[in-house]
Amino acid sequence: MDLSIRGARLVSGEPVDIGVMAGLIAEITPASAHPPPFLDAAITIDGEGQAVAPGLVDAHLHGWQALLRGVGPDMTLTDYLDAVVGRELSGLTPDTLHYATLVRATEAIRSGITTVFDWSHAAVDREFSDAVLEAYESVGIRAVVAYSGGDEAGARRFAELDGRVTGALTSLGPEYGSWDAAVRDIRLALDLDLLVSVHVGAGADSPLWRLRAAGLLGPHVQLVHANQITAEGAKMLADEGVHVVITPVVEATMGHGASAYGRLIDGGVRPALGTDVVVNAPADLFEPMRATLQQHRLGTGQMTPAATFLTAATEDAARAIGLAGVTGTLAVGHRADLILLDHVGHQPDPAGALVTTGRPSDVNTVIVDGQIVRQSFSDA
Repeated sequence: MDLSIRGARLVSGEPVDIGVMAGLIAEITPASAHPPPFLDAAITIDGEGQAVAPGLVDAHLHGWQALLRGVGPDMTLTDYLDAVVGRELSGLTPDTLHYATLVRATEAIRSGITTVFDWSHAAVDREFSDAVLEAYESVGIRAVVAYSGGDEAGARRFAELDGRVTGALTSLGPEYGSWDAAVRDIRLALDLDLLVSVHVGAGADSPLWRLRAAGLLGPHVQLVHANQITAEGAKMLADEGVHVVITPVVEATMGHGASAYGRLIDGGVRPALGTDVVVNAPADLFEPMRATLQQHRLGTGQMTPAATFLTAATEDAARAIGLAGVTGTLAVGHRADLILLDHVGHQPDPAGALVTTGRPSDVNTVIVDGQIVRQSFSDA
């Protein structure tokens, strides 16, 4: 074995020993006082007193905005589109983009995020795309970078990405752009077997219904926000296999509307969580998990188990960015993207404690593709 973890508790509660080989989870066995042979690894981590969880998956962010953290506490969506996307984006250089992406990726790892989906407004040509791709490669995080150039040659290049950093496409979609452009983008994604991500409100009059009639919806489409989705719309998206990502902290802060989480769940969709922008929201997934839990309990009057919401930031998020079976779960044969957390490992319900009380400082060790990319020796 290349790496082993001894005696950590799964977030479901069971103490385990874990073996990692060639970047994959090779063994998960009940913890034993008599170490199994695989624990005689090149690197052994003592997980006693810690919880081990799948690395968190941030299913939607805009990495180029990392240097704008906190600039817009009172920004509405309209303000943001004007000031950030409208003005700041135009002044971006490849060097600044590279540095900002490094910052965003490093912040992610520090908070236990091992995988990100970067909806990159800035990845519009080879020079700007390379600035993003090289940043993620150098930090060691897993990333899906969504290309915004709109041209077939650039899209094909992203379709050929393989390994820890892979590609997807963005589209303004029929709510923010033209119908013809949306059709072109979605068909290109289908042709190249790529995921295409689209921001939507998804109200009753949304062009999504027209996309469905044209046969353009399916598992190759990922929708972001969908705050105005109806019960009928949620069922339609579930029937078509469309992925949905919500960003509850930003949506509430900017006034997008009430979170669609409950309506999506009721309709059969498994929504994923994202951090979105940092102009007025934190870069970690702990607050989005808590916000979703709180809004759902308030809206339904039901004490849905807190642990439920960890899935939206792990397994469901991996599925929503096209990495189901790769990351997001602790399973033999999946990539070894793991985090070890202090404090919550001592609790009777580690997963619930992670969702309700977890914070970035609880993250002790971060492993991506079997490599330790962060390790703290403090128990503070």
